[in-house]
Amino acid sequence: MLADYLPIYRLRLRTERLELRLPANFDEIAALADVAVAGVHDPGFMPFGIPWTAGSPKSVARGVALWYHRAIGRWDEQAWTLPFYVFREGRPIGVQDIKGHQFAVTREVSTGSWIGRAHQGQGLGKEMRAAVLHLAFAGLGADYATSGSYDGNAASAGVSRSLGYREDGIKHPVVQGVRRIEQRWRLSGVDWDSNRKHEVAIEGLDDDVMDMLGLLKETS
Repeated sequence: MLADYLPIYRLRLRTERLELRLPANFDEIAALADVAVAGVHDPGFMPFGIPWTAGSPKSVARGVALWYHRAIGRWDEQAWTLPFYVFREGRPIGVQDIKGHQFAVTREVSTGSWIGRAHQGQGLGKEMRAAVLHLAFAGLGADYATSGSYDGNAASAGVSRSLGYREDGIKHPVVQGVRRIEQRWRLSGVDWDSNRKHEVAIEGLDDDVMDMLGLLKETS
C-alpha cells in the first residue's frame, strides 16, 4: 500500500462534522476540483495572494489538481505542506493545509485554506482550522501557528480572532498588479489551549509520520 511508504496517507483528523485527510484516489481530487469551479469567493474580491481562482473553469480545476500533486511530489521533511482535503459526509468541500519550515527547530507552522461557497457560513472554516491547530499543538508540539487575511476578508479574520490568534503586523503584497494589505496573525500554544472549542481526534500519527515531518532523528 502507498501508505507503507508515504505514511502521511494514514493521518486523519476528525471533528464533530468533518474529516481531514489526504485524498484516497484521483476521483476525490477531481471532486474537489469541481467544488472549486463551482465557486470559492465573490468574483469581485480576491482573498488569495496567488489568484488561482481567476482563470477559466478548466484552468482552476487543473490548478487544484496540480497543487495537490506538487505538495506531495516535492515533499521535503524540512519544508513540508500537508494538503488536507476536508470531507463532510464523505464528500470533499475544501482544503485546509498546514506548513512547516524546519519545524523541528522553529516549532512554528502556518496554515491556509479555502472552502466552497455552498458550504460557507456554517462555521466549517473555523472547525477545519481548529483541526489542524490541534494537530500542530497537541500532536506535533508546536509553539506557534501563523495565518494571514487580506483587508476585506472579514470571515477569515473572524476565524483567527475566535481561535485566539493575535494581530502580528501587516504586509503589503502585490496581487494582480495591486498593492494589498495583509493582516498577519499569530497564535501561541497558551492562547490555543485557552480558546479550544472543538473536539478533535487524531488518527495515524505514528513514528513514521513524525519521521516524514523531520521530527525523528536516526539513531545508530
